[in-house]
Amino acid sequence: MDANSITLSELESHLWEAANILRGPVDAADFKTYVFPLLFFKRISDVHDEEYEAALAESGGDEEYALFPQNYRFQIPEGCHWRDVRAVATSVGQALQTALRGIEKANPETLYGIFGDAQWTNRDRLSDPLLRDLIEHFSRLPLGNRAAHSDVLGQSYEYLIKKFADATNKKAGEFYTPRSVVRLMVSILNPREGESIYDPACGTGGMLLEAIHHVRETHGDDRTLWGKLFGQEKNLTTSAIARMNLFLHGAADFQIVRGDTLRSPAFFAGDALASFDCVIANPPFSLEKWGEEVWANDPYGRNFAGMPPGKTGDYAWVQHMLRSMAPRTGRMAVVLPHGALFRMGKEGAIRQKILGMDLLEAVIGLGPNLFYGTGLAACILVFRQRKAADRRHKVLIIDASREFRSGRAQNELLPEHVARIHGWYLGYQDVDGQARVVTLDDIAANDWNLNIPRYVEPKSTQEVLSVDEAMKRLQASAAAAFAAEERLAAMLRSAGLLMQEADRDESDRTA
Repeated sequence: MDANSITLSELESHLWEAANILRGPVDAADFKTYVFPLLFFKRISDVHDEEYEAALAESGGDEEYALFPQNYRFQIPEGCHWRDVRAVATSVGQALQTALRGIEKANPETLYGIFGDAQWTNRDRLSDPLLRDLIEHFSRLPLGNRAAHSDVLGQSYEYLIKKFADATNKKAGEFYTPRSVVRLMVSILNPREGESIYDPACGTGGMLLEAIHHVRETHGDDRTLWGKLFGQEKNLTTSAIARMNLFLHGAADFQIVRGDTLRSPAFFAGDALASFDCVIANPPFSLEKWGEEVWANDPYGRNFAGMPPGKTGDYAWVQHMLRSMAPRTGRMAVVLPHGALFRMGKEGAIRQKILGMDLLEAVIGLGPNLFYGTGLAACILVFRQRKAADRRHKVLIIDASREFRSGRAQNELLPEHVARIHGWYLGYQDVDGQARVVTLDDIAANDWNLNIPRYVEPKSTQEVLSVDEAMKRLQASAAAAFAAEERLAAMLRSAGLLMQEADRDESDRTA
């Protein structure tokens, strides 16, 4: 690492200070709307400068050659560089907005809309002095590749997403899934080199990023995923953050589309929905107004197991994701509220149909208060198009509800908890008080109810004794009680003698 490189802690601290500059005029829930675009703008400007220097050196100082567009990953039009905005003293917001839109238009295939919809020209919120302070703050650190490697920059970006989630607990559930839960889900799906990965409710892109990390750490070349990462996100700001997040982590080719997945899915193969090797998501829990009116005649056949109720979209997400699994290699992990395991009516009928297709491989019940915005416990459902022969017509039910570290505001799934739960999944066998393999006949006998306590009884903490051991302990207790009784009697006798002697002494004194 270069001696002038920025450390992760330095960058994290610097980014959080940038957020604090906004504190007051800007609500904490909106920090991300402004800080992330500025970070990305500064990054691509600094990298652009490095690319110019490299092209100049390569050409022996030929400035005309150095300006050729092919020398740059992203084009920055004249007047739209960071230094151009930094030089402006008044109407800073207007200069900033002009620069960001100019960069988006110059890179339509990669950066269009990436800076979101922040109102930079709102002077009531963003005065010229505040924006100048913010720009000068970012200007103090070089963010090119030499000073800030993509891994370090990406990690600091993840840190900032987590900090913003902590600061806006309830709203954070819309865009942030705790990384430990993501790691567990990705480990279960085990994406490999060259496979396609899809998140239909991608938030800030954390699940796609974890898939990249997993391939890099376990299988080798994560570059085989370029062009095979897909996500859709309804919220404009959040989808823009996801794209910036992937770019800052060094991802070279991916597709993040802004849009409503249930009403207007984004990815197709001909007239059918596209299918993927790994499908993974933490969709909004029990979403109301999810698009029932569209699904009544869904052209993509996503209501194959039945129409979900209009006020609860959980099984709309499940059916969309099942339809998105590749025919042979497809596997899927989805986070749902526990109610999806046992609610009856329309959902019960859908659950029965899906279970009858023998696609469900595992149900994992998580502990309470792990997710932002809800103290409720959630569960992970794991599906597989082709289950191993010894897992067919079976479902592994795991009770991991006690696997967490208690926190004041939020409980946390630690690495050892993730490893333990993953181990139970891999073992796919009964574990006393934690896991049970049940047959589809067992589930049918329970009216297709997947409520975890029906199948996994908590491990008893009471000691179970044999008859002989119980008799020995009873005899020992009786002997101890008898001895105690004898000691008490002796004490009483002794006390009686002392009383008698005291009475005699008193009589002698009286006489």
